[in-house]
Amino acid sequence: MKLLPDDLNKIVTLTLAHYNRHAEDFREGTRNHDVSQNIDALLRHIEGDPPFRILDFGCGPGRDLKEFARRGHIAVGVEGAERFAAMAREDTGCEVWQQDFLQLDLPNSSFDGIFANASLFHVPSQELPRVLGQLHAALKAGGVLFSSNPRGTNEECWSSGRYGAYYDLDGWRQRMTAAGFVELEHYFRPAGLPRPAQPWLASVWRRS
Repeated sequence: MKLLPDDLNKIVTLTLAHYNRHAEDFREGTRNHDVSQNIDALLRHIEGDPPFRILDFGCGPGRDLKEFARRGHIAVGVEGAERFAAMAREDTGCEVWQQDFLQLDLPNSSFDGIFANASLFHVPSQELPRVLGQLHAALKAGGVLFSSNPRGTNEECWSSGRYGAYYDLDGWRQRMTAAGFVELEHYFRPAGLPRPAQPWLASVWRRS
């Protein structure tokens, strides 16, 4: 069923309100999550010499933004939730743009890599081609996009006050390739567990 503008506005408003309302608890609850596997997966596929210009798409309170900067890269965050954006600026000293995912204003051909860790699944499926097109355009030629999303069977729904779309590997591949990306690798997280206990699908893509 096609989502109307009022539906999309509700999705954005309520999802961001949830994160603003729970910002402090979210920061404390995720502060020590180890996503070095994901950061490394993005960086090893970027061609050329560092430092790289990295866009942390949905940077939240800034945990991973801070790590990219610590590693010597030029890290910029984009975040829809006002409280997260403020936290990220204060904690990292990095530039953070407050933009919701359905109203992006990104510079063209500006980033060597885009890190979309637990963020793109919040984009409704009907809007995903447009958003992926904007991310594709924001990458430099040959740039790399990393994504990590909770797995599903290509359904979308509300869950705990947030809207999400949950793809299987084939469904995600179809959407990424249609947007002009070439797959470099994929894996499931957390590492070392049986597949049913790995709810996250991570994948790395190059702008073709």
